[in-house]
Amino acid sequence: MTNSTNEPEPSDSLKAFGEAHKAFRKRAGYTQEEYAPLIGYQPGTVASIEQGRRFPQRRYVDKAELVLDAFGVLKGVYKHATREKGLASWFRQWAELEELAISLYTHENRFVPGLFQTEEYARTLFRERVPTLTDSEIEARVTARLEGQSLLGERPNTAFSFIIEEHVLRRPTGGQEVIREQIQHLLEATEPRGVEFQIMPMSRGYHPGLNGPIQLLETPENEWFAYLEGQESSQFVVNQKTISVLHMRYAKLRSQALTPEDSRSLLERMRGA
Repeated sequence: MTNSTNEPEPSDSLKAFGEAHKAFRKRAGYTQEEYAPLIGYQPGTVASIEQGRRFPQRRYVDKAELVLDAFGVLKGVYKHATREKGLASWFRQWAELEELAISLYTHENRFVPGLFQTEEYARTLFRERVPTLTDSEIEARVTARLEGQSLLGERPNTAFSFIIEEHVLRRPTGGQEVIREQIQHLLEATEPRGVEFQIMPMSRGYHPGLNGPIQLLETPENEWFAYLEGQESSQFVVNQKTISVLHMRYAKLRSQALTPEDSRSLLERMRGA
């Protein structure tokens, strides 16, 4: 089980990892600003991890061990780190796979995918969530959401495919100015050659993605995994028969959606409107 935002929840084990990490960093004599470039991350990411608000990726832990000469302590604590009590270890595995993926496919029919959300769009989603979040929780999740978007820039050789329902972009989430800014951001963020962006038009009466969002990824070893998200539960899919079915559905979605060129044209018209 995990929440529908996919953002990390504070937990004792995450806080423990953060405290251990901070102790080794201070022992090495680094500030967060000095330390961050040594491991290839932003200072904000380091701060979030040390506060127990962000789940560290395996790559982060491995680099931290080398730079801080942590005697294997951080790796040991990491083995027991979870986002929240009772969260299955598969979610940590999905996050690690996502960091290494050579292909990432996403179909979304609820909201703009997190990798593309502007700050105000993301803040609206968290502010209106039921049950209500505190102000500090909202800010923590917005920060984590924006930090996670570095994945697009850090993976120029990864093939990204996104299919978003047109109605998601027609809904004035946060108001007209917020959604107009969001559409402009989508136009900019989908320019790289490795990012394929398509819109599923509302005129399409039926398509195989109506049952919910789909995420598929391919590892460097050419293995495929899937992630399906519902209201209060999520599923990490490893069964190859199920993944084959999801691939067929995603392939059909691609064929039924607007072409990338037509999708950009529609975005430009919506922005102008």
